[in-house]
Amino acid sequence: MASTYISRAATGSVTSSTTFTFSFWIKRGNLSSTQYFFIHENASSHNQKLELLFQTDNTIRMGWYDGSSEYNYDTEMLFRDTSAWYNFVFRYDTTQSTDSNRVRMYVNGEQISYLNANGSSPTYMTQNKAINLGQKIMAHGRYQSSSPGSYLTGSLSHIHYCDGQSYAPTEFGETDSTTGEWKIKTSPSVSYGNNGYFILKDGNSVTNQAGNSSGNFSVSGGTLTNTKDCPSNVFATFNPLDNYYPAMTLSYGNTRALTIGGKYTYTPTTLGMTSGKHYAEIKCTAQSGSQNEFLIGITSTSSGATTHELGHFANDYGYNGVAGNYRTNNGNTSYGASFTTGDIIGIAVDLDNNKLYFSKNGTFQNSGNPASGSTGTGAISITDPTLTSRGAYFFAVGYYSSSIIGTFDANFGNGYFGTTAITTNSGNGYAGAEGASKFNYQPPSGYSALSTKGLNQ
Repeated sequence: MASTYISRAATGSVTSSTTFTFSFWIKRGNLSSTQYFFIHENASSHNQKLELLFQTDNTIRMGWYDGSSEYNYDTEMLFRDTSAWYNFVFRYDTTQSTDSNRVRMYVNGEQISYLNANGSSPTYMTQNKAINLGQKIMAHGRYQSSSPGSYLTGSLSHIHYCDGQSYAPTEFGETDSTTGEWKIKTSPSVSYGNNGYFILKDGNSVTNQAGNSSGNFSVSGGTLTNTKDCPSNVFATFNPLDNYYPAMTLSYGNTRALTIGGKYTYTPTTLGMTSGKHYAEIKCTAQSGSQNEFLIGITSTSSGATTHELGHFANDYGYNGVAGNYRTNNGNTSYGASFTTGDIIGIAVDLDNNKLYFSKNGTFQNSGNPASGSTGTGAISITDPTLTSRGAYFFAVGYYSSSIIGTFDANFGNGYFGTTAITTNSGNGYAGAEGASKFNYQPPSGYSALSTKGLNQ
C-alpha cells in the first residue's frame, strides 16, 4: 500500500458494541516500522479508538481507548515473513464470562498469546465493555489522527468486519488436507450485521460486498494497486531480509528496488526455483549517473556474500546493460543487445535442462529459443541448482558501479510495473503456463510465473 489508504465515514448505529469480528489477509512488505492496517478514530478526537498495527519489533498491537479506559495488547509472536500471506482474525466479545475470552487473536487458525504494552500479563477488559464502531472514521492502511502516517507497506485482501458476531477463524480459512497449510475460504458464510463490510475480494474493489447498506470505502490517498498476488497464489517479490550491502530500498509490495548508492548492490526474490521452467520481467524505470551498469538475472550465492556484484560468483548470472554481456564467475561474455531505462528484460529459466535465456522487449537475445529444451539454442548453460550453495536459483537485480542510482520494477506475474498496469493484449497481458499470471510479453511455452501455483505445475 505504500502511501495509500482507504477509509469510510462514520455510519451510525451498530448491531452490537460488545461483539464483533475482523478477519484480514495480509502480506507484509517492509519490516521493523510502525504500520497500521486498521483504525477506527477521528482526526480531532481519540475517543472510541480501536487500532490494529504492526510495531517496530514486528509484533501486532491491539489498542483500545474510549476517553477514560485504555487497553493495549501486544502479541508475543513476531511477523517477519515477507513471502507469505497471514490470516489475522480479531475476535471481540466482552459478553463472555471468562475474561481471557473477551479479546482473542488468531493467526492462520491458531490462537496466539499476548502481553500488555509494558510486557506484563494482560489486564483483561471488564465484562460488557463497549465500543461503538459506527461513531468514527474507519481506515485501512495508515494511522488516521490529525498527524497521519504509519502507512502499511504490503498487501491486504478479503477484509471482513462482522458486526454483532463472534466468529472462529475456521469461518474464514481452513487447513488444506494435502499440505497442512492454512488456506482461504473465499466466500465464507457469515453475517455482517448493520455496520459490517466485506471489501478487497478478488481484486482492489473497495465496494462493500456484505449485502447490507452500511456504505462503501473510498481510496483516500495514493493508488490502490490490483495484484495477482493473493492468499491462494503467493508470488515472488524482492526479499528485504536478503538484501545485499548496501541494501536497496524496496517498495510497492517489494516489487520495486531502488538503489541508494555504493557498489555491488543486489537483491534476490523471496521464492526460489529448483526445477521446472519459470519466467519474469524486469523494467529499468529510472537511472542517474554516467554509466548504465544494471545487472538483471538469477543468483544462487549464499547470503553471506555481501560485497560482490550479481555475476561475481560461478552460480550467479547477470545480464549487463552496458554492452549486453552476461556476467558470471567474475567475467563477462558477449551475449546480446545493451539495454537502458524503459526496456523490459525477460528472464526465462529452464531448470529441467539447466538453461537460461534473456529477452529485450520481447525478443530473446543470442537467437535464443527457450522452447529448445536440452538443445539450448542460444542459451546460457547454468549449474544444476541442487549443486549450488543455496540449492536453488532466485531472480535478482543489482548494479556494478558506485556512480549509478537506479530503479527496477519487477513484474513477477502481478501485471504491474510499479503502479503502471500492463496494457498489452487489450490490457489482459499474457499468462504463464500456470494460468494465473499477467505478463507484458507472452512467456515461452511451458514457462510459469514464480509463484506457489507456478512452482506446483
